Amino acid sequence: MQEETFIRRLGIRDYAETLAAMARFTEGRDMHTADEIWCLQHNSTFTLGLAGREEHVLNAGDIPVIKSDRGGQVTFHGPGQLLVYLMLDLARRGLTVKRYVWLLEQALIEMCRMLGVDASRRPGAPGVYVGGKKLAALGIRVKRGCSYHGLALNVDMDLAPFLRIHPCGYPGLEVTQLADLGCGHTVDGTFDVLLPHLMNQLGLKIHTPGRWQAGPEMDSPALCET
Repeated sequence: MQEETFIRRLGIRDYAETLAAMARFTEGRDMHTADEIWCLQHNSTFTLGLAGREEHVLNAGDIPVIKSDRGGQVTFHGPGQLLVYLMLDLARRGLTVKRYVWLLEQALIEMCRMLGVDASRRPGAPGVYVGGKKLAALGIRVKRGCSYHGLALNVDMDLAPFLRIHPCGYPGLEVTQLADLGCGHTVDGTFDVLLPHLMNQLGLKIHTPGRWQAGPEMDSPALCET
């Protein structure tokens, strides 16, 4: 029987709080725990991955810089950017990390194609690009065969803070967003378009008691500091 995956729409959430929640969820899950996908946005934040080098942050200014346990270098999160965090048991699904990353990229590429945007991969640089500019970044962590973190897709946001960093560790790398490519969807609307492609690529069955599963409240144990 195909296992169900719970969808949670969480609105705008603090990055550090969400990072702690993902880690707690992953540490506390067992072989019977259902997978979850969290759709959200963050307040303006620079994040450094496990291999992140501080020299790639050129001028943080008043934007906080938070060290994360995901892969990759430095990136920027802010309102208008879609974050999709996937808490998946990759071992249970028979997915290698390399295959998982490829499938996430493919879901984004297929979504872009549906929106009339010609997106592609870039060898040696995970993510999705349009005309050489980065549209979506990937950063994941896998513990005991289970993934967390996920993807960040620029929808309709202030891109200026990307000029304060070397995005993903690449000096001079330009970024773009769906709004500048002729797509008028909101962040939530973009997730609606992306989700079927994630389902198709990853072989997910979504738990839908009505429409989407409501996200936990701020005082839920899943999203509160311990």
